[in-house]
Amino acid sequence: MLLKANVLARIVAGDIDLVFRRWKRASVKAGGTQLTQVGVLGIDAVDIVSEDRITSEDARRAGFESRKELLASLPDGEFELYRIRVHYIGEDPRIALRARDDIDEAELEEIIARLAKMDKASRHGNWTRKFLQLIAENPATLAAKLAATIGLETPVFKQMVRKLKALGLTESLEIGYRLSPRGENVLTALNKQR
Repeated sequence: MLLKANVLARIVAGDIDLVFRRWKRASVKAGGTQLTQVGVLGIDAVDIVSEDRITSEDARRAGFESRKELLASLPDGEFELYRIRVHYIGEDPRIALRARDDIDEAELEEIIARLAKMDKASRHGNWTRKFLQLIAENPATLAAKLAATIGLETPVFKQMVRKLKALGLTESLEIGYRLSPRGENVLTALNKQR
């Protein structure tokens, strides 16, 4: 569920706790979470509603001045209309994770084992160390340029880097990436194993 920056800011502030979407099928579920650019959102409820059941109060809780304004913002279509109740949980947990450079031996072994599992499951072979090394040697370089150097399409490359980011090993910059302190420690350990 994509949300605009101004909507996310208002969710964080507690001004918005409802979001409306037209979907073929729900892309979030009650009890789940969603990672966004401002942190983690909790998904409290996901209900199919008809337009005539949307109230002025619903519109206000979704950040609109009126029910009419809310309805005008929704695309026409045959898809179901969903009312999603959300709340802000907190910052992206990966931020604190990637700042850590005090990895103990057991945690380091666990990360390396996870990377090995990712390599084994990938149709691209052993890619995790190669990607970490590439980012370490080319910080703040366009993803498209990095992807081209290893013969991958940019969307595929970015998707793979997101897996490393989820482990707290890389950080996204305005342009490109860099290794986090945690990522530097992991790469050093991987290079010692070679």
